[in-house]
Amino acid sequence: MKHADTLAQLPVRTALPALARALEEHGTAVLCAPPGTGKTTLVPLVLAGLVGSDGAGGAGGGPVRRVLVAEPRRIAARAAARRMAWLLGEEVGRRVGFTVRGERRAGPGTVVEVVTTGVLLQRLQRDPELAGVDVVVLDECHERHLDADTAAAFLLDVRTALRPDLRLVAASATTDAEGWARLMGGAPVVEAQGVSHPVEVVWAPPSRPVRPPHGLWVDPVLLEHVAGVVRRALREREGDVLCFLPGVGEIGRVAGLLGGSVDGAEVLQVHGRAPAAVQDAVLAGGSGRRRVVLATAVAESSLTVPGVRIVVDAGLAREPRTDHARGLSALTTVRASRAAARQRAGRAGREAPGAVYRCWPEADEPRLPAFPAPEITVADLTAFALQAACWGDPDASGLALLDPPPAGALSAARAVLTATGAVDATGRPTARGRRMAGLGVHPRLARALLDGAREVGARRAAEVVALLSEEPPREYGDDLAAAWRTARRGGDAYAARWRAEAGRLERAVRGDGAEGAGADVPPRAGDDSVAGLVAALAFPERVARARGERAYLMASGTRAELGEGSRLAGVAWVAVAVADRPVAAASARVRLGAVIDEDTARFAAASLFAEDEEVHWSAARRDVVARRVTRLGAVELSAAPLAAPPAERVRGALLEGLAAEGVGLLRWSPQAEVLRQRLAFLHRVLGEPWPDVSDAALLAAAPEWLGLELDRARGRADLERVDAGQALERLLPWAGGQAARLDELAPERLEVPSGSRVRVDYSGEQPVLAVKLQELFGLARTPRVADGRVPVLVHLLSPAGRPAAVTADLESFWRDGYRAVRAELRGRYPRHPWPEDPTTATATRRTNARR
Repeated sequence: MKHADTLAQLPVRTALPALARALEEHGTAVLCAPPGTGKTTLVPLVLAGLVGSDGAGGAGGGPVRRVLVAEPRRIAARAAARRMAWLLGEEVGRRVGFTVRGERRAGPGTVVEVVTTGVLLQRLQRDPELAGVDVVVLDECHERHLDADTAAAFLLDVRTALRPDLRLVAASATTDAEGWARLMGGAPVVEAQGVSHPVEVVWAPPSRPVRPPHGLWVDPVLLEHVAGVVRRALREREGDVLCFLPGVGEIGRVAGLLGGSVDGAEVLQVHGRAPAAVQDAVLAGGSGRRRVVLATAVAESSLTVPGVRIVVDAGLAREPRTDHARGLSALTTVRASRAAARQRAGRAGREAPGAVYRCWPEADEPRLPAFPAPEITVADLTAFALQAACWGDPDASGLALLDPPPAGALSAARAVLTATGAVDATGRPTARGRRMAGLGVHPRLARALLDGAREVGARRAAEVVALLSEEPPREYGDDLAAAWRTARRGGDAYAARWRAEAGRLERAVRGDGAEGAGADVPPRAGDDSVAGLVAALAFPERVARARGERAYLMASGTRAELGEGSRLAGVAWVAVAVADRPVAAASARVRLGAVIDEDTARFAAASLFAEDEEVHWSAARRDVVARRVTRLGAVELSAAPLAAPPAERVRGALLEGLAAEGVGLLRWSPQAEVLRQRLAFLHRVLGEPWPDVSDAALLAAAPEWLGLELDRARGRADLERVDAGQALERLLPWAGGQAARLDELAPERLEVPSGSRVRVDYSGEQPVLAVKLQELFGLARTPRVADGRVPVLVHLLSPAGRPAAVTADLESFWRDGYRAVRAELRGRYPRHPWPEDPTTATATRRTNARR
């Protein structure tokens, strides 16, 4: 018996006539309906003809159609199917059924089938026409999951090329309706008004400082505060509490803080890993006792939790992030968007007036992101790239997507697919790639399943891949083999799902027909070896060699560290299955890994193996290093000295050394330094053809002026013996004959009236001639260099060699400055001449004759 009263009360019924017209006239429609209006439950039943638009009647006067409803999550797919079956007064599996990965409840008479978007993609790849399906409803489009966006693109292709009669509805609580309408070729937008009650916003920020989240880490201070806010809400309000937390771990911690019950209210947990019985009990409603339901974002719009009058929002969400440079993909904790906050708050006003307690300051609200990031813009695109390749569009350029895939992420994904043999050089899928796509797991895990089955048998490979496809609970530890043993003997919900998924994968790989997949391989290796091999096959660039007790270097070049107390500490090699890199951390953090040996690492990561003759400049040794090296990616396996390295590579290494260390590696005698200073002066004053001899210029021209020395050198010691001055002479402008004028233009010494030849110092901006004052008597004008363009700066020294005066204009000094110097110094140095007129006196290096 149908629950006619419930059906008739669902607000979406008012939009059903417009939806029917849109589909009749255009074949597509965008349905915007708030949570709780019946878009997920009544709309498919009406479209299938199982009920009329008013909730009554067997077929509403129309034909029965087969409807496929796609949900982004397994828990939502099961819940929607159960709700629709309940509305029809039937058991799931009759006219309404569901299919999720590893579980199917549907039969020949099923008219409305709810599937996950991942299952829908698999069906589209097998049967693009979706034979027998009349209508597809893509639910919760606003969440922008990658599988949902991909399924929408494929379905629009199907409508264009194969099935123009296939009707398509994009349904969402809140979405970019106009964007979806344009994407679907001008589809009409149909809006349903929800019945919402007022929701009071209560700002409840923590009183203590809370550190921002990073990776999967959430400050325990915030979780303690959330638990406190739940207790406060129970005291201040009536009704059940729905508390939003970012993930399963945080739900478990808050549940522990609250205990099994709090203030007489029962504490329940809703997430994808919760047992089906618990999920059903929460979604069915309470039995008179107050409830506190701790939930992930799945309860924002995908699920309806009856009895809720209070929402407590921790303000966090989980989004995928991919570090393509390091090959790390993981969920990360972020601030929830304003759109998500509105969705969550709305849950408190579904059935009556309610309240939302927001666990952040009101002042933070404007700084929150407006919407969550579309998954296609931030996630690992390897699975998407394989789906697109198998669909016949390797670069995804022809797919109708709201947001295009980032070029860098798509390129990284193609590289993974090429390395695993899933696509060829043109990006087209290989036969192996099509098999991988049909296994229903990430391409990395599909590779591990296919290749692992040949090595260790289908069952054991499937069991390990099942562990990797849904990360085990944290209490299972970070040792993959130990987690495997725990799952085998475990009786928790995770172990039950793991056994079901392992069975599905075993059947898939045996039925796949892959070489060796069906063979009963004897258990020649223990759990540790099998787990390590399969993990290494899935993530070959993450095989890692120890660099300390808990420190490792992965083949990708990324450093990794084990956690305190890890069971893996101290082993020589590990295969890192799950890792993340906390903000500002130098190393990735290993969350799940397995023990392997070098042979396993080399087998799994064979494409990364390289043997090379390595000749380079070592910054650590400050010398040329020439070795024969074998590597697995960035991990060095062995090295031996190279007896006779090629001369051109040694030359290149020496140039590296000069670039790193500077021209100071050469032997700069005082004479060489003087020559460099003279050339620098001429280049600064006269320019070309006089060479630039700055460090940068000399390094750039090193092959030219050090050519012969570089050819003969074999290491740093040879460079240190090179006479830099002699080599520098090669840069002189010999071709034009200007080199012969070096001593004329920038003389190393100048002859003064006393007959002395005094060295000119070119180290500063202006050449300096430092000479005793008495040696310049009779010299009326300042000496000049560079074709008379630059006067030297004369440092006039006392008889003791100390500066007495500085001038670039001797004539002026003799006239105006000499008299003061003479008065000051002649009493101190009476044996030296101090004539009244220095311009007519005879210059001398000697003292006065004795009297």
